[in-house]
Order: sequence, then structure tokens, then C-alpha cells
Amino acid sequence: MTVAKPISVDIYCRRSRLFLGLTMKIKSVPALPLLAALNANAMLSHLVNHFVSHAQLNVAPCTQPLSPSSIRQYDRTNSSVSRALLFSAALLLSLFALSSSAVQASSESTEAAHQESLLTLSAEQRQLAGVEVAELSATAFNLQAVATAQLVVDKDKTITIAPQLDMQVLKRHVVPGQQVQKGQPLLTIGGADIAAAQADYVNAATEWDRIKRMSKGTISASQRMQTEVNAELKRAILQSVMMSTKQIAELATSPSSIGQFQLLAPINGRVQQDIATLGQVLTAGTPLMQLTDESYLWVEAELTPLQADQVNMGTDVLVRVGSRTREGVIIGRSHEINSQTRTEQVLVRMANPGHDLHAGEFAELYLAANQGAEPLGFIVPDAALTRGGDGDWQVFIEQDGGFSAVEVSVVERQRGLSFIRGLVPQTRVVVSGAFFLASEQAKSGFDIHNH
Repeated sequence: MTVAKPISVDIYCRRSRLFLGLTMKIKSVPALPLLAALNANAMLSHLVNHFVSHAQLNVAPCTQPLSPSSIRQYDRTNSSVSRALLFSAALLLSLFALSSSAVQASSESTEAAHQESLLTLSAEQRQLAGVEVAELSATAFNLQAVATAQLVVDKDKTITIAPQLDMQVLKRHVVPGQQVQKGQPLLTIGGADIAAAQADYVNAATEWDRIKRMSKGTISASQRMQTEVNAELKRAILQSVMMSTKQIAELATSPSSIGQFQLLAPINGRVQQDIATLGQVLTAGTPLMQLTDESYLWVEAELTPLQADQVNMGTDVLVRVGSRTREGVIIGRSHEINSQTRTEQVLVRMANPGHDLHAGEFAELYLAANQGAEPLGFIVPDAALTRGGDGDWQVFIEQDGGFSAVEVSVVERQRGLSFIRGLVPQTRVVVSGAFFLASEQAKSGFDIHNH
């Protein structure tokens, strides 16, 4: 009878470690925490542990050869553990796929819920509700440090139309307050003085053109220079009545146009201070109208000496006009105390997107607190604040094509403005029309607390 050859200690130990290693790898798959949510981890762990512990109990020590009965028991154990591991792996893969689908579905559901929580308005609804959005910057303003102010035109972006010759208004092409583009006709003006200036230029330009074609030896250098200077002088006179370069050049080819021309807009802007009356004869230098680019405005504010000591060139300020607020920067100081008001005038430059603010409006100027003296926050008009369903203060922010409510803490309220915290810089906040959004929020039953 042939005796079975004992299994070596080394082979037995290596096989045992192999099975146990596979078991531990399966149990350590990262998906198991997800399977726990499906109540499958406990079942799988129990199954694997049962077979592993059974195998371990029937494993002989790795110090002696194995008998034939131990070999048969070892083979049966290995076979059982192998089947258990294969079944466990199959079950694990199935449950992992199911768990991944559930997580993906949960993510999609969360995204869908976020989109549903947003209040969306059409362009018409936004216009009717008066919804305005402003991007907020973190500030440390003192709402009690306020000064009276008035909006004025940005003189760097303002041009006065005042031809430097006696003239008559022959035709009007615009109306007061109209927004015009550069090169657009404003007025047609004419008169004897204008006709004489145009004729003089044509004669001088023609003479200079004739002299230029002559050889240098034909005419003296001084006479040549005098002719050129005379032509440029006549050109400068036409430029003083605000004729364009193209209009001046066309005079030589269109003699019938002599006696009148169209005043063209030199910049994009709004027609202001329009005094030009049809048929009116005006003296040289009379302002006919003013064009102002309202994309920026200046703010003239009166500061007390104590307030003036707290500001410098480039200091950030906050300008309030009615219910609207704008950020500005100080660009000038008078450095002179008014003898009557005992105040010093400062000049602020302020962006005016949408041209919704105009020169002549009264304003209030808020100064920043000393750096480091006040924690940073955000300034919003009181109209931006509403109460949520639980009574807490909230504002509406614009994101992902819609509006959502965010709770904020109100630190201070003064003169129609509120100093709040709870937002991040550059958040787009609804500063007008928030009440309408709050009513729509109440209709939808959406709660920012999810309760």
C-alpha cells in the first residue's frame, strides 16, 4: 500500500496564508461602508468569518508533517473556503454595483432638489418686480460717520458744445436728455462768419496745395512757410467751431456746403444743458449744449474737519442715493475750510452702471472705519432684508440662473442701511425687489432650513 507523502510545512503554511489573505482583501474593499447602508456588510462578514474560523480551527500547526486524515480534512477545508470566498466575492460585486447606483441616484436627486429650491424669474418678471442685483465687497464702514453730498458730472467725461464764431441754429437733430453716439449729428449751424471762415480755408488750402507742387527754387522758403502757416491757421479756425477733420477736407470738393455744417457728437453721452433754439443767433463761445458720459459720476461731499482727517486720496467710501448704494473712491480734497459751513469739500469718483443715477441728485457719503477697528461685513439697503419662515433675517443671492435665500446676521442699522455678516465677498445680492422674492418663496413653501 502506498503511503501518502506528507505535505511540507512550508507549502501548508503558504496555502493557509493565501486563503486568509484573500479573505482579508475582500473584507477591506472600500465599498463595504456603502454596503452597510444596505444591511449587507454584516451578512457578508459573518459568512466569511465562519469559513475562515472553521479553516483555522482545523489547520494543524506548521511544525510537523500532516497525516493522511489531516490531508483529507485540509482539502475539504480548502474547498469549503474557496467556495465561500467565490460566493462572497460575487455577492460583494453585485452589492457594490447596487450601492454605486444608489449613490449616483442620491447625488442626482440632491442636484435636482437644489435646482428646484431656486426661484427663477423671467426677464419680464424681474423688470416688473424691480429686481436689482449688486456684487458686494467686504467693508468696515461706520454707518454713523455720514456726510451730505451731491452728484455732479464727471468732468473728465464731459464736453461743452460752444463754437467760437457767431452762428445761427438752422436745425436740431436731438432732444434734451437723449443718449447719443460719437459722430451722431446734434445741430446744423451756419451764418456769415462761418461761411467766411470756410471760404478763407478753401482759398488758403488751395494756395498751399499749389505751392507744394512747385519746385523749391521757384519760391522763397519764407513765402513757402507763410503759405503753409496761413492754411493751418484757417484750418484751426474751423476746428474751433467744432468741424470734424472729414468735414474740413470735404469743403474743397463740395463748395455748395459752404455756409453751414452739422455739429457732430465728439463722444458717447447724454445731451444736457441744451439751450439751442431753432433760428437763434448766438455770439461766439455761447454754450449750446453739454454731452456727458454717465458711466461715471463725481460726488461732492462736505466733511467736518474731524471726518476730513480720516480720509486720504484713494480712500474707499460708500455713496447712498435714495435706496441705492454705490462704492466710490476719493479723488480730490479742497484742503480749505469753508468759512460759512466750516466743512471741507472732498471729491469722489463713483461708477454708475446702467446710468440710473444722474447729476444733481442729493446723496449721503459713508466713511470707512479705522482699519482693524471694526470686523469686516457688508453694507446693504434695508430693502435687501426680509424675514424667513422662522423669523430670522435673510437676503436673496443670485446663482445658477436663479435666486436662493441665505440667512444673515444684522449687526447695525442706520439711516436705511444695514451692516450684515454671513456672506462671502463678491456675492451677488438682491438689493431691490427682495420682498417679491420672499412672497414667491412663501408660495412655494421652500424653507432654507429644510424643516
